[in-house]
Amino acid sequence: MKGSLQLGKIAGIRVSIHWTFLLLIAYIAFSNYRNGENLTQTGWTLLLVGSVFFVVFLHELGHALAAKHYHINTTSITLLPIGGVANLESIPENPKEELVVAFAGPAVNIVIAAITGLFITFPDTSQQLVSLLEQGLNAQTFFIQFLIINIWLAVFNLIPAFPMDGGRVLRALLAFRMPRHKATLVAARIGQFLAILFVFAGFYSNPFLIFIGLFIILGAQSEAEMTKMSYFTKGHLVRDVVMHHYETLQETQTIAEAVALLLNGTSRQFLVLDKDTPVGTINRDGIIQALSQSGKETPIGNIVQRNMPVLDAGTPLEKIYLSLLQRKDELHLVYDNGVFIGVLDFDNVAEFVMIKNAAGNQ
Repeated sequence: MKGSLQLGKIAGIRVSIHWTFLLLIAYIAFSNYRNGENLTQTGWTLLLVGSVFFVVFLHELGHALAAKHYHINTTSITLLPIGGVANLESIPENPKEELVVAFAGPAVNIVIAAITGLFITFPDTSQQLVSLLEQGLNAQTFFIQFLIINIWLAVFNLIPAFPMDGGRVLRALLAFRMPRHKATLVAARIGQFLAILFVFAGFYSNPFLIFIGLFIILGAQSEAEMTKMSYFTKGHLVRDVVMHHYETLQETQTIAEAVALLLNGTSRQFLVLDKDTPVGTINRDGIIQALSQSGKETPIGNIVQRNMPVLDAGTPLEKIYLSLLQRKDELHLVYDNGVFIGVLDFDNVAEFVMIKNAAGNQ
């Protein structure tokens, strides 16, 4: 995930922490200062935050181990202010399996809370408990607060909204009665409605709720798009969507000729050839940058992007979607048994999905 600090690897899983945790630390420091907390109390707070980091990691590790039971590997775990993200190689499409994987994280928090409760002597009455907690964070209240946070993490993550676990639980339950991509869309819309309530609540109470709401809105939309893309590309190969007609430039042509081609058509990406052999690609941004820096008489061969991503025509579309998304501004060369047959980019696959979606709604 972009903007993340790598902490290392555990059992082959990359562990990182997102930069937005700095916002959480700043918020805690500001809150302590505003409330007149001393250094000792601030130290206990930082210790609790460190403990929460570790608990979030264990939460995500629970997802990873449950997924491994279904032969699904986890590439990385990213810690975020409102939880964490375990990047699985794939999400179980069987609703029962997805329920197990989704519940595994909150189950870890519940188990930790239960174990912590065994070592805590609770006050006799709820009034005494409230009075104790009002003293602030200290040696006497640390583990009580730790237990409460684990319960809160379990409950919060079961809110029926992507990207929280509850969104996947809701999707799995809906998938028992409808196609998975439609179940995802329904779950995403429910989550986004709840996110809007979070945003409105944030304006009147805690501003951090606004951040949570926006995070849910974007996460839900991303999940819906990813699932729709996976559903409509399933069973199709790269050769089914390869583009056989595309704009080309010879590497001996100049930037001026590339600009003319750019202005006279709708293409924004061009395959660069040495006679009939592909040698690279160039896009609109590269042409404009070269015009500014090198001049219009510069040969295309001097600025061409020669590190070309290559695809095999027999590769399933659903397997290369993420690769296309990460390099969406680049043309991918497509070969069939070693023979060049055309190009492919993210926009073409996205258009293919839109057509399949429209045809399915007829």
